[in-house]
Amino acid sequence: MRKVYPFVIILLLSIPVYAQKWNVENTSGPPKKVSITTDEGTWMNLDVSPDGKTIVFDLLGDIYSMPISGGKATILAGGRASEIQPRFSPDGRYISFTSDKDGGDNIWIMNSDGNDKHAITKENFRLLNNAAWSPDGDYLVARKHFTGTRSLGAGEMWLYYKSGGEGIQLTKRNNDQQDAGEPIISPDGKYVYWSED
Repeated sequence: MRKVYPFVIILLLSIPVYAQKWNVENTSGPPKKVSITTDEGTWMNLDVSPDGKTIVFDLLGDIYSMPISGGKATILAGGRASEIQPRFSPDGRYISFTSDKDGGDNIWIMNSDGNDKHAITKENFRLLNNAAWSPDGDYLVARKHFTGTRSLGAGEMWLYYKSGGEGIQLTKRNNDQQDAGEPIISPDGKYVYWSED
């Protein structure tokens, strides 16, 4: 029985060596393509481009754009990752969104045509969502989500530069039960507003 313990200890210590960074896109097995046709959805997020010509929306964890007058939707961000909450930058050149592609919900940015997707936040434990642009397009304010005994958890407002970084904490959560979320920056860029229960 004593000879088993060293083997078990060596086995347990070697597991982190073989562990890989988790990525929702790296799954085993071949992908299966499924086509759907729909004219409605639930729990969707939608934004209108600053020029009023294009809408961007999420449906089933993918992000699409289409002319505001109607027509065919073009996928901008899709795959196994959940990519939601698209928001146009004030100049319409970029779209921010929430993605769990690297394991946790983070704020990402892409060009308005869907190219050059990159994360601006690097959370691996807390979740970030509900990003909103500053009027000058240089910053995003987002809700950092803290889970407690309440299923909805609690939130804090954080400010991030569009090129990334650690962020600046704007608010502290009151406790693990009281939520705060849905931040938005005033048109003059001087204030941040959010909902709170």
